[in-house]
Amino acid sequence: MKRRTNYYKDLAADYSRPGLVAESLQSELIALSLKINGMQEKSPPVIGDDYTTSQVEQENKQWWPTHCEALRQGRGDILIGEYRQDLVYFCQDGAYYGIEEQKVREQHWWALIAQPGVTMTWPIVMFHGEFVWFEWGCIDDDTNETLAKGSCVWVRRGHRGGCHFKGEQLTFYRDVFSSPELLELITKS
Repeated sequence: MKRRTNYYKDLAADYSRPGLVAESLQSELIALSLKINGMQEKSPPVIGDDYTTSQVEQENKQWWPTHCEALRQGRGDILIGEYRQDLVYFCQDGAYYGIEEQKVREQHWWALIAQPGVTMTWPIVMFHGEFVWFEWGCIDDDTNETLAKGSCVWVRRGHRGGCHFKGEQLTFYRDVFSSPELLELITKS
């Protein structure tokens, strides 16, 4: 029988369910995410002897908890900074090309999944070189109702390259567009 996997075993924080990340670590992860976004180079680095697939994967593992915390805190400024300017984003509303096309739509998604009284979780995350694949769910803290869920792949060339491709399946159960009040809670760039 195959053993179950703890997907967060070697990561800085566990976002597989609510309540596992201390407040002090949350602040550290936000600071680190800002630093990581600042490392992105104008052109994606070439993977080779000077920037190996193994290094890219390690950087993606370091980045992952910062991404989760930025989403939980509604930090749209950080989330947009994770993308390359020439991002390709495939989803049921897309395809989107570049970070301006999806920006308005994605703000509604962030507002819904980061709203007060709900918690987003990522029970599964896997890494392979520049590929990061995960499943996510957003749950009402009071009713345990699933507001939204999905699965997603990022093609992210480590800290220096950022995300250049994102493919996602999203299902929203309670709302599809957020209220103006929830949009105000998202930190904008």
